[in-house]
Amino acid sequence: MPLGDNLGDKIDSRYCGVETEFNDDMPHVLSHNLNGGFDFVVAPLMEPRYRPSLINSATRDSSVLPFAASDLVLSPSQWSGHVVGKISSWIDLDSEDDVLREDSEITLKQELAWASHLSLQACLLPTPKGKSCGNYARCVNQILQNLNNMQLWLRIPLDKSDDDDAAAGSSDGMLVDPTDSWELWNSFHVLCERHSQLSIAVDVLSSLPSVNSLARWFGEPVKAAFVHTDSFLTNARGYPCLSRHHQKLLSLFFYYSIQIVLSGNAMHQHSGGTTPSGDKLTDNHAQHAQKHGLRAYLEYVSYLYQKMEPLSEQEQFEIGYRDFLQSPLQPLMDNLEAQTYETFEKDSVKYIQYQRAVSKALVDRISDENASTQTVVLMVVGAGRGPLVRASLQAAEETGRKLKVYAVEKNPNAVVTLHSLVKLEGWENIVTIISGDMRSWDAPEKADILVSELLGSFGDNELSPECLDGAQRFLKPDGISIPSSYTSFIQPVTTSKLYNDVKLHNDLLHFETAYVVKLHRLAKLSPTQSVFNFTHPNYSPNKSNQRYKKLRFEIPKETGSTIVHGFAGYFDAILYKEVHLGIEPTTATPNMFSWFPIFFPLRSPVYVKAGSPLDFHIWRCCGNTKVWYEWCVTSPTTSPVHNSNGRSYWVGL
Repeated sequence: MPLGDNLGDKIDSRYCGVETEFNDDMPHVLSHNLNGGFDFVVAPLMEPRYRPSLINSATRDSSVLPFAASDLVLSPSQWSGHVVGKISSWIDLDSEDDVLREDSEITLKQELAWASHLSLQACLLPTPKGKSCGNYARCVNQILQNLNNMQLWLRIPLDKSDDDDAAAGSSDGMLVDPTDSWELWNSFHVLCERHSQLSIAVDVLSSLPSVNSLARWFGEPVKAAFVHTDSFLTNARGYPCLSRHHQKLLSLFFYYSIQIVLSGNAMHQHSGGTTPSGDKLTDNHAQHAQKHGLRAYLEYVSYLYQKMEPLSEQEQFEIGYRDFLQSPLQPLMDNLEAQTYETFEKDSVKYIQYQRAVSKALVDRISDENASTQTVVLMVVGAGRGPLVRASLQAAEETGRKLKVYAVEKNPNAVVTLHSLVKLEGWENIVTIISGDMRSWDAPEKADILVSELLGSFGDNELSPECLDGAQRFLKPDGISIPSSYTSFIQPVTTSKLYNDVKLHNDLLHFETAYVVKLHRLAKLSPTQSVFNFTHPNYSPNKSNQRYKKLRFEIPKETGSTIVHGFAGYFDAILYKEVHLGIEPTTATPNMFSWFPIFFPLRSPVYVKAGSPLDFHIWRCCGNTKVWYEWCVTSPTTSPVHNSNGRSYWVGL
């Protein structure tokens, strides 16, 4: 029974599971827990007392393994849809005891083979024991090479010591810092070549690490969170509840589609009279509460889920784009399609900001006394299907200024729509449509105001500098450019999802491409820093649109060690004076969806030790026919320079 429907989308975290003990009556285990309100069980597959070495060697090959049940006792859909296999917790593949190590390796392979036979969607691997996980990871990696679509969840306690003197860990994947469970996961992950079918199931304990330390996990492939009953407090009515820190953490799990699994025995005495929110229980709820010992805990998790704010209209629009890699648009080289225009035109916030900017520019350009006698010449360069023309004319009406508009557009298909719009609105005497490239058009007169929307996710990545440099020749010396300036920003991120998606292509080209993506499952490791700035008009005699920036990012020591998979890029633009729009996280224009961030991947993820700096270099390079970016890391390790000479990714002039 899903936790609720309040979020507006069908995320996986709507489904809550429960960890069970070994039981050879799987139909009873499943029916008892599903009837109790849970959606799936995490159940042991093998009798816990089984050891291969205890079986007589002469009969070992013919023995029947003590699995929980035959594959026939449940239907294939029940096994696949409601059971997560739990690998025996006693196994220790890095034990110094040779017999235990060999038993562990044999059992791991047997249980995962059985889970694969049952077509389970996931199996829970026990937490590595001790400081070394090399042999455990080697065996898991061998299995991953030939595994079907099943996910392996490595169980990791959500733990990090705040002791500044703790060992810092090792990036070689063998010895790990015992005070930081992220180090344990990272070592195992590296040894398994960061395989996309290896994920994490975190154990949520009664004490939690710092907020900074927790944040880095959301860029990792966390699939489930085991919340232990001893992590719960008791409210005034005797019901289980969680601390504010735990509540906030569960809200993040819900947001990032991480499934909750309740674990442990009931620790609270409670009546069947009320729910955790204080409402009366229905007879049906009370009946389930009596049947299942963890029902009160499930009710509380459901209560937290339903307390979450519903997704906004913008978030609902963006759901389908979350963590989906898209190649940036090339509107100068390619003609956009009608569907692309339509999507951008729906962003009313953007055009409201443009209208505000034009209104202020008109008022500054023409005084109230001259408003009825003087006409402002305004040119929209890259007019598309006309939304900026409309915004400019609305600004003129709002301010009582007279306007003459030139709409310049190179896409002949969009020009058809422009002509239709002008005729429909009766703008024939106000708007002149120019079908051609702004860089080669000879304007019949100079403009007072030049308006464009050539900005990309990184500000300059759709060649706004080159286009506006070419167009400013028909702007009056004291003319106004809207936008007047824009700045790009960048920050390091952990995003295992995007890294694996790029890695799937198995080539250099995709690791040297910058992508537009609605970032979702990621950890932002350091505040953004500004990169490139462009101002318009630019009358400098030695102007160049080539740029280079070196940035040093300081990752807080309390965060702990991290992995950098790449860099997220944003922009902020000043349209006119105080009117701005942008997507830089700290100043982002609310409810605007025209731009998603840009993502610059790294060919090899960079391990950054706790408290160490990260040095990043980025270049904007210009040639005769293209513009491209190159980027690299030089500290704490050195990466290759990505996209040298624009060999993989460029924007065509």
